[in-house]
Amino acid sequence: MKKTFVVLAAAFAFAACATPPPAPVPSNTNASSAKAVVPITDAEATGKEKAAWEAIQKKDYDAFGAMLASDAIEVSPTDVNDKAATIANVKDFEPTEVFFSDWKVVHLDNDALVVTYNVRVKGKYQGKDFGEETSRASSGWVHRDGKWTSVYHQECPIAKPIPPPPSVKAPAASATASPAVVPATTGPDPIANEKIVWDFFKSRNYDGFASILADDFIQVLTTGVDDKAGAVKVDRFDASKSELSDWRTLKIDDDAALVIYVAKGPSHGLNGERHTTIWTQRDGKWLARFHHGTPIEKAPPQPPTKASPAATSSPK
Repeated sequence: MKKTFVVLAAAFAFAACATPPPAPVPSNTNASSAKAVVPITDAEATGKEKAAWEAIQKKDYDAFGAMLASDAIEVSPTDVNDKAATIANVKDFEPTEVFFSDWKVVHLDNDALVVTYNVRVKGKYQGKDFGEETSRASSGWVHRDGKWTSVYHQECPIAKPIPPPPSVKAPAASATASPAVVPATTGPDPIANEKIVWDFFKSRNYDGFASILADDFIQVLTTGVDDKAGAVKVDRFDASKSELSDWRTLKIDDDAALVIYVAKGPSHGLNGERHTTIWTQRDGKWLARFHHGTPIEKAPPQPPTKASPAATSSPK
C-alpha cells in the first residue's frame, strides 16, 4: 500500500452505489437498515456521482451536503476534513468542465461499496483559474436510513508509470534458522490490522501481506489501479525507516471499517503520505479490500487579514 502521490487542491464530490456483485457477498447486520437494501445499477451509481459534481458546479451546496453522511471524511493533500470542512472547501472550488472515465464499483458487503473513476477538471480555485487536472477518485458509500450516503472521499493525480523496483533476493536460510513465525491474526480493529501489514513490509514477507488481502482487493495508485497480484508486486519497498502516525478510524457498517494514517520516511516523499485502507469481514476473517493514498502538501499561506481603518490609524 505504497507509492500513492496525490491530489487536487479542492474538495470534490462523492458518488453512490452499484449493481450487486456476480457472487453473493456476506450479509450485513447494519442496524440502520430496517429493510433489505434495494440494489441499483452501475448507470444509476455513476449518475449519482455526476449529480454531486453538478451540484458543485451549480453552487447548490445544500444538495451536495445532503449527499454526505454526518460522519463523512474527505482526505485532502493538506488535511483530513469532516463534513462541515468538506462543504466549506468545496465553496472555493468552481469546476467549469468535468469529464469522467474508467468507472469501477467495489462491493464491500450488501450495505457498503466504493466507487472509483478518473476525472479530468478545468475551473477555478479561490477565484483563480487552474490548468486542466486529471486524477483518480475514490468514494465510499453506505446504505443508512433508507438511502445511500457518502462516508469517504480521496483522490490522487494520474502519473506516468514508473519502472518496477528491483526484486529483493531473500537471504539464504541457515541450518539454525528460527522456525517461521505464524502471521498475526486480523480482526475488527483496522489500526491493528494495518500495523500487521507494515510488519510484513518491514520483514519483506510479501506472502504474509498477500494472505490478508481479499482476492478481489483493489489499490488505487497514481500510476494505475492494481488488483491483488499487482499490489503485491508494487508494494516492495524499503519500509525499515517508515514511521506511522495520526491514526483515524471510521466504522462504515458492521462488516466494514476504514483507517486513515500518515506514513513518513525516506520512501514517502518530502512531507509524507496519507493512506486509507478499508477492511471488511468475510467468512469470519477481516481482509484488506481497498486502498488509496495521497501525498501530503503543505497548506498554502493564508493572505493577511486586512486591518480595519481604526486599527491602522495613528494614536491621537
